[in-house]
Amino acid sequence: MKKSKIILFLLGFLIWSFLTWPPDYQHLIIGILVAGFVCLMTASMFVKRPPVFKHISRYLWFLYYILLFIRGCIKANLDVAYRVTHPDLPIKPGIVKVKTTLKSDTALTFLANSITLTPGTMSVDIDEENGFLYIHWIDVKDKDIQKATEIIVKVFEDVLRRIFE
Repeated sequence: MKKSKIILFLLGFLIWSFLTWPPDYQHLIIGILVAGFVCLMTASMFVKRPPVFKHISRYLWFLYYILLFIRGCIKANLDVAYRVTHPDLPIKPGIVKVKTTLKSDTALTFLANSITLTPGTMSVDIDEENGFLYIHWIDVKDKDIQKATEIIVKVFEDVLRRIFE
């Protein structure tokens, strides 16, 4: 477990170093402090199931997830911009219940955050025991659980399962 924390710290410090390029001693000292703080605060998420993160395919799926998320954000931003600039403001807001098959805390958190960060939708609540998410949707297309799940959740869920479960 200690080895995993060291790897997490080194990975955090490496990312910090690349983000603050070119390196100087002030940035490196702050990077050590930030990487240490982040490691202490989030290590339990990553060292709970360390074998899961040893598969290179999970990192490739994560890169695909980032592209999928960016695509979804752009598409949703354009949709929300259209709705805001349209004279009739064509919205039908509401809260829908969607089903997820994800079980791990990290996967559920990523899914809820992905939905919230995509304009037009926001995660309101998670029912972990029954596998439901409650989503506020700017334009409710369907209140049926299965159809709403297909529209909102399935885009991210399949990829997140391959990464975190």
